[in-house]
Amino acid sequence: MNGLSAALARRMMLLLPLCAAAVTPAMAQGQQDFTLVNRTGYEIRELYVGPSRSSNWGRDILGEGVLPANQRRDIRFSSGTRDCAYDIKVVYSDDDTAEWGNLDLCKISRVSLFWDATRQVSRAEVE
Repeated sequence: MNGLSAALARRMMLLLPLCAAAVTPAMAQGQQDFTLVNRTGYEIRELYVGPSRSSNWGRDILGEGVLPANQRRDIRFSSGTRDCAYDIKVVYSDDDTAEWGNLDLCKISRVSLFWDATRQVSRAEVE
C-alpha cells in the first residue's frame, strides 16, 4: 500500500465510528413508536397492536404484566417496520375489551385511553 492510500485508509477508519454513531439512533427505533397512556381508571391485562391489513392480533405486548390505571407504556417497533396503519386492542381485568382501528402510527406519538362513563365505552385520543 502506498503512503497516500495508507493515509486515506487511516482517515476512513477514524471517520467510520463517527458515521455509525450518527446513524444508529435514527435506525434503532421505528417511526411507529408511541406511548400508550391508560387513563381509563381500570387495569389493562392484555394489549395487542397489529397491522390494520392483518386479521391476526399477534402476541399480547404486556406478556405476564399489566398496565395499571394512570400508567403509561412505551411501544417500540423495529426499525425495519414498514406499515403505518395499526389497530389497537385492550383487554381489561374484568375481560371487557375495546378496539381502535386504522391508526396512523407514523403520525401519532401518544395514544391516551379514557373511560367515557356517560356512553359506557372506552375512547382514545391521539397526539
